[in-house]
Amino acid sequence: MYRTILLATDGSDDSFEAAERAVDLAAQYGATLSACYVIETRTAYDNAIIDPEAVGRALREEGEAALASVAELASEADVPIRGAIRRGVPHEELFDHVEREGVDLVVVGRQGRSSLRTVLLGSTTDALVRLCPVSVLVVGDPAAPVDGT
Repeated sequence: MYRTILLATDGSDDSFEAAERAVDLAAQYGATLSACYVIETRTAYDNAIIDPEAVGRALREEGEAALASVAELASEADVPIRGAIRRGVPHEELFDHVEREGVDLVVVGRQGRSSLRTVLLGSTTDALVRLCPVSVLVVGDPAAPVDGT
């Protein structure tokens, strides 16, 4: 049923739950897991206050840590995994990843780390659910408050 499952991760609690579900599904279906972390490029920083290069390095390190934790879960379940860190608008990069990798299913956390929230879902999750050309599984605790409070 699934040959390639994409996990969209940002290192948040919900994306860790999504990682567990994605690894479980990949193991169940004998699929390859493709994990992707996108460094958001739409955020503007005041160069007099924050060094954009330092922020970029920190975000890359955060992405590497998120992918390493997913790789550990996949290894424990003997699931083949490919990881990618991309830069751009998250949902656009994920759509491109779906097309390039021949993804059959996207697994994503209900809400990510972004401080910009939509009413019910994180903005990337919302875009994936509405616009993605393949099925999207949204994972997260439905009893948890959406704004993280």
